[in-house]
Amino acid sequence: MNPPAQLFQYWEDSTMTPFGFTPGNSEDPNDPVDFAAMMEQMQQQIQEQFSKLGINGPGFTGSTEALPKNIVRDTAKKFTTAQGSSPIGANDVAEIEQAFSIAELWLDEATFFPQSPNVGNVALARTDWVDTTLEGWQTSVEPLAIGLSSAIGELLNQASFGEGEAQSEEQPQMQIPVGMISALLNSFIGSLIATQLGQAIGGLAGKVTGAHDVGLPLVDSAFPTLVPQNIKEWATDLDIPMDEVRIFHALREAAVARLFAHNPWLVSYIRTAITDYGKGINIDMEAIQEQAQRAMESGNGFDPANPESFTIALNDGIFTPQESPAQRAALTKLETVLALIDGWSEEVVTLAAGDRLPNIAALQETLRRRRATSAPAQQLFSSLLGLQVSPRLAREATVFWKQVREMKSIESRDRIWSGILPTSDDLLNAESFMKSLEIPDDLSGLM
Repeated sequence: MNPPAQLFQYWEDSTMTPFGFTPGNSEDPNDPVDFAAMMEQMQQQIQEQFSKLGINGPGFTGSTEALPKNIVRDTAKKFTTAQGSSPIGANDVAEIEQAFSIAELWLDEATFFPQSPNVGNVALARTDWVDTTLEGWQTSVEPLAIGLSSAIGELLNQASFGEGEAQSEEQPQMQIPVGMISALLNSFIGSLIATQLGQAIGGLAGKVTGAHDVGLPLVDSAFPTLVPQNIKEWATDLDIPMDEVRIFHALREAAVARLFAHNPWLVSYIRTAITDYGKGINIDMEAIQEQAQRAMESGNGFDPANPESFTIALNDGIFTPQESPAQRAALTKLETVLALIDGWSEEVVTLAAGDRLPNIAALQETLRRRRATSAPAQQLFSSLLGLQVSPRLAREATVFWKQVREMKSIESRDRIWSGILPTSDDLLNAESFMKSLEIPDDLSGLM
């Protein structure tokens, strides 16, 4: 097992590569894909990754889990432990409880949504955060594993039977039954994604300030909770009293908890977008072969026979499955709702704090700057979905929510969550969007 320092350095130095594989080595594009060689290559790659993490990889275990939870948990815990996880003391609990007490009181004046019930610990250690959010991560990301596995299965069927047609006598028989290969690959793909997700969760555990910091619904019963160790590190080098910093993060955490608690449909909305993306995963072997050929001809050092070269190719996205229009629509939907959540949170927190937090502007600016440059959540979305959550879109969402409140009221602003959500274009014209929601007094023209 790697020492903690080495393990953490591996997280810092590594990139979460897109999922994929190399085509066969044959120069003839009409030759059948060598799936045995493909599996051997994939197995070597993942086993090397597991070895670096100090984890005994499952290999071809035949697991029926689309996303093995034990691999996600074990990988995340190793990364979290490597970073160091301070236990929660009585002082931590008292300080966080006081911050939430103040935050909830101020939020009552800034949002229509009432306080969500407290059904968990108000203060979490980093390892506790992993345990608390693990089920939410599992549910959110599993559709990607299912989608990729389905795409692999379809590819195998096409290679074996020729686009759904029965196998001809001229086609060579596959040495291993398609069903067996598909089952083995499904297990392997699940392990790959589980490892990648575990790395991401472990990295996030050292950065997030609460259960809702990522903007995803990670706990079934939304309740506010903070990670004191990370808040203290977040405040490092800031010339701002810790009491202010804690209240600021308590405001953010409690606001989003209220939003999810009183709009449970948002949970399914976000997860449906991820599921739609997963369903649209399609692997075009011809396109992958063309990409690989261009890479070799460009002289970038890609060599299918070189494992190191293969890793570089993955990092460059050479073997990333092609994105369909339906997937692009799903990502646009996801990006917009995440920006809406982030923007709404900033608007509500700023309103709640008012002039009661002297450094609210500096705190918000620090948050925006860090999210734009090094947010681990952004790395996760980029790696798993190819999604770049635009800071510009979040800023436009903040302005949108503020304008709605100023034109109408706090209640009108918050009731938008129970109806049709604005699109990215709507964010640029709050007045026009609000008029589109109005029901005319005279409906005769609609008959």
